[in-house]
Amino acid sequence: MTTHTIVLTGTKPPLSMNQRLHHQVKARITRQLRNEAHLDAQRQRLPRGVPHVTVTLHYRPARNGVRDTDNLVATLKPCCDALAKGTPKYPGYGLVEDDTPQWMTKPMPVIHPAEKG
Repeated sequence: MTTHTIVLTGTKPPLSMNQRLHHQVKARITRQLRNEAHLDAQRQRLPRGVPHVTVTLHYRPARNGVRDTDNLVATLKPCCDALAKGTPKYPGYGLVEDDTPQWMTKPMPVIHPAEKG
């Protein structure tokens, strides 16, 4: 099994299931996430047309506290879309054919303990 890491910028997840954002703001953030994931996959020259991938979102917060992994799914979804379908500007990246369970497994996000520094 080969592991690749796509690092997103920012210090906290940009989208959460609990947010109530204006639809244009949410669309802008979603577009930024898709572009980031897509461009990093291209930069790393990840293989295209593979039979199946597993995509897991890992998050390390700045401070320890009680967090719900379900809320991170809103950030995971645009990244998975980008790896399968690309972006509106660059459609059809094709890491896998689609982000459905046949092609992509998406386990619950993982929240790691905070580290000092």
